[in-house]
Amino acid sequence: MTPHHPDRTEDEVDRLVAAWRQERPDLDVEPLQVLSRVSRLARHLDRARRASFAGHDLEIWEFDVLTALRRAGEPYEMSPGALLRATLVTSGTMTNRIDRLAAAGLVTRRPDPEDRRGVLVSLTDAGRTRVDGAFADLLRREHELLAGLGQHEQQTLAGLLRTLLIPFDATDTGAP
Repeated sequence: MTPHHPDRTEDEVDRLVAAWRQERPDLDVEPLQVLSRVSRLARHLDRARRASFAGHDLEIWEFDVLTALRRAGEPYEMSPGALLRATLVTSGTMTNRIDRLAAAGLVTRRPDPEDRRGVLVSLTDAGRTRVDGAFADLLRREHELLAGLGQHEQQTLAGLLRTLLIPFDATDTGAP
């Protein structure tokens, strides 16, 4: 993975935009300058994530559930409903995921002492070790992806992307 090519002044998006400008001069293709690059970057990030997780014998969905539990702080447990909201999946999907993670020894279930009908899903030591390793590996790969930008540029880009995402996040119902 070589994210930064200082000797290159044109990327694939520049060529794509130039072709569309020639073929369709009647259209304003300027959004492609940003959004095609975001899309291409998302594909690179997805590859980096998959490689990080595979190196720790995790699927993306497993990482999502385990990190939700890990972020919850000690004792690293949540109700299935809270996990459902944190990972934006249906209840049937979450039940299946918890079952599979429990079978792999990465989580356990226990009765919720405050709700006789409820259960709590807890991260096991093995689950914590696995997710911590995958997360550290993911961050290393993400640093590599951003290596072509200085800290100030990264902060500027993060702020601009936040501005674009806030309206989407505000209207996201969480439905898959």
